[in-house]
Amino acid sequence: MGSSGAVPFWRAAGMTYITYSNICANMVRNCLKEPHKSQSINREKVHFSFSKWVDGKPQNPTIRSDTAH
Repeated sequence: MGSSGAVPFWRAAGMTYITYSNICANMVRNCLKEPHKSQSINREKVHFSFSKWVDGKPQNPTIRSDTAH
């Protein structure tokens, strides 16, 4: 990519778009009134699992829960 002059402000601030997007989403969630605020905060939780693969076969998965911040 060449220098086109204009740089997105989130990039100029040294953050990724995902970080910028998460900050904006948290600001919107905090501005909501109840019960919408607590419902949206519950939806931001992320559930995922890790599986280590050995010789082309998955081992026991580890289920984790986290929040998207």
